[in-house]
Amino acid sequence: MAQSEGSGIADGVRQANPRARLSVARLLAVQALFQMEAGGTSLDRTREDFADRNFAGVVEGSRLIEPDPFHFDRLLSTAVDEQPQIDRATDGALSESWPIDRIDPVLRAVFRAAGAELVGTATPTRVIISEFVDVAKAFLPDSPAAGFVNAVLDHMARKLRLPVSAGLPKSGRSPGDGKGSGSVEPAE
Repeated sequence: MAQSEGSGIADGVRQANPRARLSVARLLAVQALFQMEAGGTSLDRTREDFADRNFAGVVEGSRLIEPDPFHFDRLLSTAVDEQPQIDRATDGALSESWPIDRIDPVLRAVFRAAGAELVGTATPTRVIISEFVDVAKAFLPDSPAAGFVNAVLDHMARKLRLPVSAGLPKSGRSPGDGKGSGSVEPAE
């Protein structure tokens, strides 16, 4: 008999709705990308570490939520495979005085994971931006980074995704043509 959300415990973990599992996968993907950069670990080693230690889930309130392992893996793989494209889109959103290598490594991981979702999934852009703003708040709770993350991701989305109409944006420029301002600086 299938259990509905919140009605029972399977293997000691409450069964969360699919959206919550995707949110946890995003959070863990940022953590994994940060760990890869900080520790110089490979994609395969990071996958092993997270499978061994981190896939027990994330505590939200009084319940433990398991991540969606497929989404986690897709974000991690796409972030690594498409890192040059994602980093260019991030750099394009930043001012020349704040290139990607100068920003906080947690924010770099947020932008890379969000960029991976923008490039590798059909998730609506507004959902991706909202979710990764929340992830940034989780990692940097006392920081004014949320507005900065929102602005950078909005700019990245215009570079990495065609509009729904599959035509040109209202500006008449193709995404990624480098014209126009739109660069932002992080709040200090």
